[in-house]
Formats: sequence, structure tokens, C-alpha cells
Amino acid sequence: MYVFAFNGSLSMCKDIAGIAGNIFAFGLFVSPTPTFRRIMRNKSTEQFSGLPYIYALLNCLICLWYGTPFISHSNAMLMTVNSVGATFQLCYIILFILHTDKKNKMRMLGLLFVVFAVVGVIVAGSLQIPDQLTRWYFVGFLSCGSLVSMFASPLFVINLVIRTKSVEFMPFYLSLSTFLMSASFFLYGLFNSDAFVYTPNGIGTILGIVQLALYCYYHRNSTAEEIKEPLIVSYV
Repeated sequence: MYVFAFNGSLSMCKDIAGIAGNIFAFGLFVSPTPTFRRIMRNKSTEQFSGLPYIYALLNCLICLWYGTPFISHSNAMLMTVNSVGATFQLCYIILFILHTDKKNKMRMLGLLFVVFAVVGVIVAGSLQIPDQLTRWYFVGFLSCGSLVSMFASPLFVINLVIRTKSVEFMPFYLSLSTFLMSASFFLYGLFNSDAFVYTPNGIGTILGIVQLALYCYYHRNSTAEEIKEPLIVSYV
């Protein structure tokens, strides 16, 4: 009886963490909206890069596949958040393609094809693995690696903030949303005993804390106003 009550409480905590993660993730998904309003208003992508949206789409699709019952169990919240995320990224990519020059248009279309081809290979390849545990490990490591590299991308912004001693290119609410989403899914993974969820999100939580700490430290000395759009210009 006590075990049943404990499992029920654990499941409820997992669902609460998952719902919170979905809500905070939605804030991240809509954050590029001002940027695309500017792109549509000027009918040009200017110096903005479309690569972050391509990579974000790939990441969402891989994690979406991991969350399905074909790969893992009791990960419905992963399916919802990544379904919404993939839809947003695809919309951003389409808008980018419609408003960029011919050269970038062909490049983005090619990269979009590569994304779908890679995901197709992952899906088809994993379904050929008869053992459920081996299939879980295979897709889980891919999903975990994709998330870790995604969370590592703010390191470029962190480096920029330290070099310039300015938080101009690190919007506070974007950093806060990233931290809250990562922390929520870190707890979700813990409650679900899923290392492929709590490991990358634990790393994301730590990086989120670093970003917020840097913001608090440099904001006092920064003379530049906080920008309203997220950084998507490539500095690499």
C-alpha cells in the first residue's frame, strides 16, 4: 500500500515537472518571434543565421522519436514539448527561406532535406533493432548527445559576455526560461528514472545558472540596454 502511494506521488511529481517544462519551453519557442517580425517587415534575413533553427529542428525530432513508446516508456511530456518545438522550428525555417536570397534559400532547403534524411535513417535504423533495451540505448545516446550539444551552444554567448563585459547579447528572460525549462526536465527525468533525460538537462541547468550569475554580475557594469531579440547571428 505504501509502495503504491509512493509510486503515485512520484508519478504526480513527474507530471507536474513535465507540464512546467512544457510551459517554460513554449517561452523559448516563441522568443525568436520579434526577430521574424523584423525579417518579414524588412523582407530580408539581413545578417541573421538560419542554422540555429535547422539544428533545433533536428534536436526536436530526435528527442521526439526518443519519447515515443517505440523507444521509451512514460515519456509523453517529451513527445508534446518536442512536437510543439519541431512545429515552431519548421515554421521559422520556412519564413527564413521565403525571405532570404537565392543562395541561402538553396542552402537552407538542402540542410532541411539533410535533417529529414538523418531523422529517417535514425527511425528506420532503430526499428531494425529487435531488442527493446538496445534500441533504447541507441536512440537514448543520440538524444542525449543532441541535447548536450544544444545546451553547450550558449557557451559562445557566455564567452562573448565575459570578453565584452556586457550582457547586451544575453537577454535575461531568455536565460531564465532556459534555466527553468532545463531544471523542470531535469526533475522530470529524475522522477522517471531516465538518465537520458536528466543528464543533459542537468548540464543545461548548470549552464543556465552560470548565465544568470554572469547576467547579475555584468548587468551592474553594463551601459548597453538589454536587447529585445535573442542572439541568432553566428559568431563562429
